[in-house]
Amino acid sequence: MSCEWLVGINHSPFICRSDGKIHAICNKMKPKIYILIALALTGVCFTARAQKVTLDYYFNHQVHKNAAGIPERFHYTWEDKTNTGFSIFGDAFIRAGARLDTLGNSPTINNLKGTDIYIIVDPNTTKKNPNPNYIETNDIKEITAWVKSGGVLVMMANDSANVELPHFNNLAAKFGMHFNDDLQNHVIDDQHFEDGAATTTGNPIFKTAHKIFMKDVCSIGVKYPAEAALKNSNGAVIIAIAKYGKGTVFAVGDPWFYNEYVNGRLPAGFENDKAANDVVAWLIKQVPKSDH
Repeated sequence: MSCEWLVGINHSPFICRSDGKIHAICNKMKPKIYILIALALTGVCFTARAQKVTLDYYFNHQVHKNAAGIPERFHYTWEDKTNTGFSIFGDAFIRAGARLDTLGNSPTINNLKGTDIYIIVDPNTTKKNPNPNYIETNDIKEITAWVKSGGVLVMMANDSANVELPHFNNLAAKFGMHFNDDLQNHVIDDQHFEDGAATTTGNPIFKTAHKIFMKDVCSIGVKYPAEAALKNSNGAVIIAIAKYGKGTVFAVGDPWFYNEYVNGRLPAGFENDKAANDVVAWLIKQVPKSDH
């Protein structure tokens, strides 16, 4: 005998309609069960909202001519599938259920609306862009307000010869961080990969990766509310994290997850592919729970 379960309103009893007859049942069931079954019957359900991951295309904006001679953006972009791109990093977010976006304008509260994770990587110097967009005072005000309200900010620097540190550090200082003008994990060629090694075994961020590769990075100075999340063999901080209001900041001294070093070019034993998945999972976990 098939039954169609119904529920009345105003806490009326559950009833079962079968063969054209209606039978009252269980009029003392708990209110929570009423609600759950009612939602199931009406097709209402709660689903996890896909986190929106926005990659900055404003502070880092590099252009070159492609094979057809047409100018195009490259270097640390979701679309770039060459060694310089972030396509593999982006795929890790997609596999984790997130959706990707970009921001080619200044990061105002309005422009960051709906963004859960905002990534700024390697802000340009005039060496890479003749007219770079520097991180200015108003940008810092908007970004910090967004983080304080629950945003997850990822700051990816570089060695000082390849990143605009002064303005980037003005932002980092708000979270107790400072990208140092130094060179850590220097790797002179492919015969010296071990010089870029860092051990992540037992690190709470890296659940599956045990050994990573990160070359030619800057170290990070930390003070409250920031703290060291990973140090290299010399004891220098190369990843730092901070809680700020309802939000979180993750800082690393290198762009790190560009395709060249997550696509299998590394010698056996390095696990940057696993590290990318671990970091993605950790970042998503920091996004405050939402009921929408």
